[in-house]
Amino acid sequence: MKEFIIKWFDYNSVVILSYFFLSLFIMIIDKIFKGKIVEKFFSIAKKDSWLNPITYFKLFSHSLGHADWNHLYNNFVKILLIGPMIEEKYGSINLLIMMLVTSFVIGLIYKIFNLGRVRGASGVLYMLIILSSFVNMDGGKIPITLALIIIFFVTDDIIKFIKREEDNISHLGHLTGAICGLVFGILSINGINFI
Repeated sequence: MKEFIIKWFDYNSVVILSYFFLSLFIMIIDKIFKGKIVEKFFSIAKKDSWLNPITYFKLFSHSLGHADWNHLYNNFVKILLIGPMIEEKYGSINLLIMMLVTSFVIGLIYKIFNLGRVRGASGVLYMLIILSSFVNMDGGKIPITLALIIIFFVTDDIIKFIKREEDNISHLGHLTGAICGLVFGILSINGINFI
């Protein structure tokens, strides 16, 4: 069986696939424990105290926890589509660092400003979406795909964030992820990488 798997399948995107399988594993364990695992370890909430060491872990880990199967599916169907391309372009270590930084910035903003609950991979997804527009950037010109992505993805979240729509979607997390992707993209076209 092991030889069959090794012969026919390629673990082609170490960071992205590991992110998916870890999030899937957390969702399965969470369902077994009736929603207590994500709430306790993989979700930022107003009640989290700065005096609790787990809060600092949650500043990163919230992007691994999801509310339900639909939430997990909607994030990862897109991450699995564009993530391997980003990982191939920037390298596994650089991508992992970008994902950790994005998660940390989102978690920190939510915690410092006491904005309520945040969990899920959507902030990382938005970082990847914006970053994907920089993959084929030539001659310092702004790719039309970047402009269109900003129009379609980011503008919608800006409007919903300003209107304060109560839809259980982290619009600020999306926008923060998009800003992180923009910053990482600008750094990369200027030849700046983490390693």
